[in-house]
Amino acid sequence: MVRFDKLFKTLKENGISQYQLYTYYGINRSQIHRLRKNKPVTTYTLNRILNILGEGFTLNDIAEFIPDKKE
Repeated sequence: MVRFDKLFKTLKENGISQYQLYTYYGINRSQIHRLRKNKPVTTYTLNRILNILGEGFTLNDIAEFIPDKKE
């Protein structure tokens, strides 16, 4: 599972709100909702968010991989 909890912490640390993401940067509200709920999003959305954050940020700053538990 890919979790996006780090994304919202990183945004807050850099003074970017969810409101700004959809109002000023054009990130769709449904995509923000999907990120909040750790649901799949496109690499296009992740790329846009990293470009908003700027140089020096990587996927490790906004997401983490947690292996699925074997049943």
